[in-house]
Amino acid sequence: MAEPAVAAPVLRLQGIRKDYGAEVVVQVLHGVDLALAAGEFAALVGPSGSGKSTLLNLVGLLDRPSGGTVWLSGEDTSALDDAGLTRLRGERLGFVFQFHHLLPAFSALENVMMPLLARHRRAAPWMVERGRELLQAVGLAALAARKPAQLSGGQQQRVAVARALVGRPALVLADEPTGNLDTHTSDEIFALLRGVAAAEGGTFLLVTHDRRLAERCDRIVTLVDGRIVSDERSPAAKGTGAPASG
Repeated sequence: MAEPAVAAPVLRLQGIRKDYGAEVVVQVLHGVDLALAAGEFAALVGPSGSGKSTLLNLVGLLDRPSGGTVWLSGEDTSALDDAGLTRLRGERLGFVFQFHHLLPAFSALENVMMPLLARHRRAAPWMVERGRELLQAVGLAALAARKPAQLSGGQQQRVAVARALVGRPALVLADEPTGNLDTHTSDEIFALLRGVAAAEGGTFLLVTHDRRLAERCDRIVTLVDGRIVSDERSPAAKGTGAPASG
């Protein structure tokens, strides 16, 4: 009997290097290998200057590595031109940042719909329905018509979470998504991220300096001086028996 096919990781990094400079070359990442399976919720931690933001930019297809390969949903991104990277980014990635970057002239609903509008160039009823569905999921259905200035910081970040998920991305990258919030609101946003991750079935890579939040993820990947020095199940995941992949 043939063995069942094993699904490709949502994200696979193989030998990722990143250098900056011409006459004086500074190597920021040194052969990073990492894989994330579908449905994983992983934290990327490390001291300031360890290369976390650089790595996230490469995973997000916002920059190209100096060496190695980024595989996204089984696709070798090194073979793509800039237009191909833009297409793949729009189709398979979602982004949540420390600062929400909402467009002030547009309503909460319009901000959530923005990735779909950018991809399809015109509005359609299903986009409105999808946007309202996600605003409901993040607890803001009643505030769909409000502009960002009429929302609290926590509410604005909830809109940003909904926007990241609107295109049903395979992978969501969250860069310090609670770093600009107080502890109570941080806990609310993190719980929201975990809840929508479970409901939507996506894979999350969360960059955080907050060890308390990292320990509530499935995996904790630690980056130091451009190298992964540990990749382990979190205390919370150990309690469930969930395996770490990598």
